[in-house]
Amino acid sequence: MERIYSVYLLASARNGTLYCGVTNNIAWRVQEHKSRSAASFTARYNVVHLVWFENYSEINAAIAREKQIKHWNRAWKLALIEAMNPSWRDLFDDLNK
Repeated sequence: MERIYSVYLLASARNGTLYCGVTNNIAWRVQEHKSRSAASFTARYNVVHLVWFENYSEINAAIAREKQIKHWNRAWKLALIEAMNPSWRDLFDDLNK
């Protein structure tokens, strides 16, 4: 079975606080953020809307992309989101379609 690794950006709202992460199960991981089950950055700042993601077949490529994005300035991250999701809608519901 081929694994899919996802790099993702969550936002508190349009142009709000951002969080970048990597996971091998994006639906489960975003649901975990949404449930605010742990005392974490995303829970504290209500960063629960999935606004961007990319999938990779290799974990090392996904981790490298996550690190790259984490070092980007805010304007570049906003442009990345706008290119894929100009309305900033929560993409979480699309994951199970």
